Amino acid sequence: MAKVLLLYSSVYGLSRRISERLQAHLASQGVAAEVAAITDAAADPAAFDAIVVGASIRHGKHNPAVMDFIRKHLALLQSKPSAFFSVNLVARKPTRNTRQTNPYLRRFMAQSPWQPKLQGVFAGELDYARYGPLDRRMMQFVMWLNKGPTDPTTKVEFTDWKAVEGFAAEVAGLATGQGAASA
Repeated sequence: MAKVLLLYSSVYGLSRRISERLQAHLASQGVAAEVAAITDAAADPAAFDAIVVGASIRHGKHNPAVMDFIRKHLALLQSKPSAFFSVNLVARKPTRNTRQTNPYLRRFMAQSPWQPKLQGVFAGELDYARYGPLDRRMMQFVMWLNKGPTDPTTKVEFTDWKAVEGFAAEVAGLATGQGAASA
């Protein structure tokens, strides 16, 4: 049975929840998967057949720990089937929810020495009550600029869970050697 390591970097938990959904769908396809925070040293990436890294955006950037992990494990990531997914609010727009059109994913891949064949992007969630006063104002301004919700009571999850399940099927194919199309 193929084993997949699902590493995530998350601020409010959505990247972890996406990783857990991937894990459940991989299990339904006969692929074992372990979910761990990218900063968790307990998981040995070399012990897995495939590695998936997922990271959310905060203040316009992925957590620097993600790039640190990539640099530290570059040879391993290049030697195994691997994938990356980005979670961001820009992906809520149909014109910004693919690997070719999402600016955060494109910028990350341009800066990364690791270029996984399988890349995905998922829309995040907006929960103004969760943010501090400065972040709330900043997010309202960003949403106003992008014609998104600005009501401070807004709590909405834009994640397309069917797309997450489709990505899981691609990861399963990657892990079992049955192919992987780019997301």
